[in-house]
Amino acid sequence: MSSGPGAESAPAPNHSDDHTAHHDTHSTAHHDAHSTAHSNTHRGSAAHDTGGSTRTVDAPPDAKNSMFSSLRIRNYRLFAMGQMVSNTGTWMQRIAQDWLVFTLTGSATAVGLTVALQFLPMLLFGLYGGVLADRCAKRRLLLLTQSAMGMTGLVLAVLTLSGHVQVWHVYATAFALGMITVVDNPTRQTFVSEMVGPGQLRNAVSLNSANFQSARLIGPAVAGVLITSVGSGWAFLLNGLSFLAPIGGLLLMRTAELHTTERAPRAKGQLREGLRYVRGRPELLWPIILVGAIGTFGFNFPIWLTAFTDHVFDRGAGGYSLLNVLMAAGSVAGALLAARRNSSRMRMMVGAAALFGVLQMTAALAPAYWLFAALMLPIGVMGLTFNVTANSGVQLASAPAMRGRVMSLYMMVFVGGTPIGGPVMGWVTDTYGARIGFLSGGVLSLASALLVGLALARAAGLRPRVDVRAARREGRPMLSFVARELPAGAAVAGATAGPASTTAAASEAATGGAETGGAGRPALAPAGSAAR
Repeated sequence: MSSGPGAESAPAPNHSDDHTAHHDTHSTAHHDAHSTAHSNTHRGSAAHDTGGSTRTVDAPPDAKNSMFSSLRIRNYRLFAMGQMVSNTGTWMQRIAQDWLVFTLTGSATAVGLTVALQFLPMLLFGLYGGVLADRCAKRRLLLLTQSAMGMTGLVLAVLTLSGHVQVWHVYATAFALGMITVVDNPTRQTFVSEMVGPGQLRNAVSLNSANFQSARLIGPAVAGVLITSVGSGWAFLLNGLSFLAPIGGLLLMRTAELHTTERAPRAKGQLREGLRYVRGRPELLWPIILVGAIGTFGFNFPIWLTAFTDHVFDRGAGGYSLLNVLMAAGSVAGALLAARRNSSRMRMMVGAAALFGVLQMTAALAPAYWLFAALMLPIGVMGLTFNVTANSGVQLASAPAMRGRVMSLYMMVFVGGTPIGGPVMGWVTDTYGARIGFLSGGVLSLASALLVGLALARAAGLRPRVDVRAARREGRPMLSFVARELPAGAAVAGATAGPASTTAAASEAATGGAETGGAGRPALAPAGSAAR
C-alpha cells in the first residue's frame, strides 16, 4: 500500500502539484528529476517525500518475503487475529441483512438500496475521513470506530429478535454503519503501514485481503445455518459481539513498536491538495479510475446472487450462502497468490480486471446452478487479484503524509460508487432479469479494463501492436505494447534532454516492464520500450 511517486513513469507528472503547498520547492523538483534518471540504481529502496526531505528506507533482508512473513510482527498478529473474528461477524451480518431485506420486501431493488445506503456516506464524505486519518493517532481512532460499528450490530439484533424490525430500520443502521466506515476504512488501511513498516507492507495488504475473504468462507456458512434455524437476529448479535476481538487486539499492542509517521498538520485546502496529488500521478489516477468503474458496476454480487438464487435456480438461503462461500474460496486463493508476489504490475491489475468481466459474462449465461456456482471460484480469484494489486499498488505509490487522503479517495470511488451502481444494477435486474443484470456488469467491467489499459499505455508512451504472424511462427504474444514513434524534432529534443531522456527510459522498461518502481511502487512502462 504506499510510497512516493513513480520515478519510472512517463510522461513525468507535474511536480508542482505533488507536494504540500508549504514544501513545494525547486530543490524537491530537482530531486525528483534526478531520481528518475537513476531509477535503476535505487530499485531496492523506498523513497518518500515528507515535508521537503527525502527518506530512503532499505528493504529488509527478507524483502522477498514468504507468504506469511508479516505475521512475524507481534502487533500485526494481534491486529490480524482481531480482524479475523470481526470480519467473520461482518460477513454474517451482510448475508443476514441482505436476506432479511429480501424477505421483508421481495425486491432486488430494495437489497440494492440497502447496499447503496451503507456506502453512500463514503461517496459523500469519504475524503474527509482520509483527512482525519492523516491528522489523528490511528490506533486511538480505530478504538472509537470499531466500538461504534459493534453497536450498530447490537441495535439491529435487538430490533430483529424483539420482532419489531422493519425495512426502514435496516436502512437506518446500514447508513449509520456507512458513516462510521468513512473514518474507519482509510484509518484501518493506513494503520497497517505503521504496524509492519515499508518492507512488509505489500505482504500485509495481501494477508489482510486473505483474512477478510477467509472470514467470508465461515461467515456466510454460519449465517445460512442461523437464518434457517433461529433467524437473522442471532447473526446480528454475534456480529456486534465480534468487535470485542479487534478492540482487545488494539489495546494489547506495543505502541513503542509502531512505525508512526508524522501526522499532517491541520490546515486549509487539504482535500484539494490530496486531489491534486493524485491527479498529477498516472500510476495513482488510472488505477483509481478503474477501481471506481468496477466497484460501481462489477461488484454488485448481493443483488445478482440473491436474484439468481431465488428467481433463476430457486435454491433458497442455503444456495445463496453456498455461492458466497465458493466466491470467498476463490478470493482467498487470489489473495494468497498475491502475498507471494514481490511486485505490483499494472498489466496484472488490468488483465485481472478484464478476465473478471469475461467470467461474469460467462456466469450470467450458465444454464445450470452447479455450473454457475463453479464459476464463482475463478470470479473470486480474479476479483481479489485485481483488488489486491490495485490496493497495494496505490498505497506503495503514495507518500506517507498523503496516504490517508489517497486511500480515502480510493475507497470513496470503490465503495462510494455503490449508491449509483447498486440501484441501477438492481433496477436492470428487476426489469430485465438476473441474467441481463449480471451480463451488463461483466460487459462494463471488461470495457473499463480495456479503456484504462489503453490510457495507461498512452501515459507511458506506448501503443498496442497486434502481430498474428509472430504469434504463430515464434510463439510470442499476439498483443504487445511498443513505444510510440516520435516525430524527428521530438527525438532530437529527447536526445539532448539528459539522463532522463527516452533513451535511458527504454533500457529501464526493457528490463522492468510495468513492474515495481524504485520506491517499491508500481511504475508505468516508460516510453521507448516494449512492455513485456
